[in-house]
Amino acid sequence: MSLIFRRFMASASASSSTTITLKPTPSKSHHHSPIPSSSFPKGYLLTGLHCGIKKKPGIPDLGLILSTSPHQTTAAACFTKNTFKAAPVLVSEHVLVKNGGKARAVVVNSGCANAVTGKQGLKDAWAMVEETDRLLPSSSESTSSDQEHHTLVLSTGVIGQNLPISKIIAGIRSQTPSSTTSTLSNDFAGWERAARAFMTTDTFPKLRARTFKIGGVEYRMAGMDKGAGMIHPSMGPPRASAGGQLHATLLGCILTDAPVSSKSLQSALTYAVERSFNSISVDGEMSTNDTILVLANGAAQDSSNAALKVEEIDEETNKEGYEVFKKELTEFAIDLAKLVVRDGEGATKFVTVTVKNAPTYPDAHRVASRISTSALVKTALYGEDANWGRILSATGSVPLSSSPSGIPLEIDPKKVSVTFIPSDGSSPLPVLINGEPEKVDEARAKEILVKEDLEVEVDLGMEQVGEEEGLARYWTCDFSYEYVRINGDYRS
Repeated sequence: MSLIFRRFMASASASSSTTITLKPTPSKSHHHSPIPSSSFPKGYLLTGLHCGIKKKPGIPDLGLILSTSPHQTTAAACFTKNTFKAAPVLVSEHVLVKNGGKARAVVVNSGCANAVTGKQGLKDAWAMVEETDRLLPSSSESTSSDQEHHTLVLSTGVIGQNLPISKIIAGIRSQTPSSTTSTLSNDFAGWERAARAFMTTDTFPKLRARTFKIGGVEYRMAGMDKGAGMIHPSMGPPRASAGGQLHATLLGCILTDAPVSSKSLQSALTYAVERSFNSISVDGEMSTNDTILVLANGAAQDSSNAALKVEEIDEETNKEGYEVFKKELTEFAIDLAKLVVRDGEGATKFVTVTVKNAPTYPDAHRVASRISTSALVKTALYGEDANWGRILSATGSVPLSSSPSGIPLEIDPKKVSVTFIPSDGSSPLPVLINGEPEKVDEARAKEILVKEDLEVEVDLGMEQVGEEEGLARYWTCDFSYEYVRINGDYRS
């Protein structure tokens, strides 16, 4: 702890009549464990290595993902809506749009976000793309004149600094498949190396895998993400298809060996991201680099039962298969997104904010987002204080949508209820029912709030407007002293 921070803490303790215990951030290492190599999708090679971006020797700072499938590899992405889009975001958008939703590789670095870096930043991002393209096995795709580039690029780290591009290029070249220095593989070690390569203040590599079936064919899906601070994503599809000195931040790659059409892959990802990565917040800060990518290479069909017809997953021609895939992708994205919140900088709590009985899903989502980003709510959670008045204040500050007739909808305070729900399955604690405050059992409230996991439920008591259910969930964490320390001296 820095001297300035110790003095601040001492001053705060001396001037306050209430003492809040300085709680250590709980270990998050149990969220990472080995995954059987057979669980990973076929047709990919991955690795992570140290190329010299980060000062500490041996810490991975460059990752590579290659699709080696002989089948077409489709790709989809959701990118930050921040005005100051980083160079890798602009370059990846360009590649996806020009290729019509196809890509065969991803290169990612940590330690430098390559954001707000002008013309040189774009030049460096393109250099990473071009060098990674050379690692790909030749195929009929690579000879197409309208698909010159096949690599998507991601960067994370400090904003406003240029990449040490010569070190990155040397690192990429060291992974030429025929080279003795290549560590590319499709086993757990390769996936874990890649997951570690784009960690910044993360305390553990965030890596998950699952299998699922569509039409009797087994497919695999695996992915990794990173993020611990500057987390409040708002991401959407590449622009053409959809019509400060801080560090940046949320990145994720999901890979599957299922055959999915480009258009349907983007449609499924956009749906999934809205209910996962666009529904998390650590500190309410949107990054310049937020990106979630999905690659689908169809490699599972090479090992599937020959008697089974492998049909492309498409929203129009294979509606049933598409709905299964969309559900699997959404659930998987939620699992990855939760890991980011659990690893929130300085976080001691993992909090689910549920808003139900809103007129629309977007209304529920906006209210849940406002509660999740309220500094007063988050500091109360850290202090394990059942201060539900702060939750109501945040709820009431959100404008709702209009009715079909154009009349603005309003929350009726007399119909709102707030409940704290424990994670152990024991009895919930209502603190407000239909606008009337309950006599709160403070001892019971403490029992719930002292735990690492809990849920805050807000029932708006409104009628649903439209077809989509007016329920949304957000995942957030508390604000701690440790968060201030981490972000006060991040660049040092």
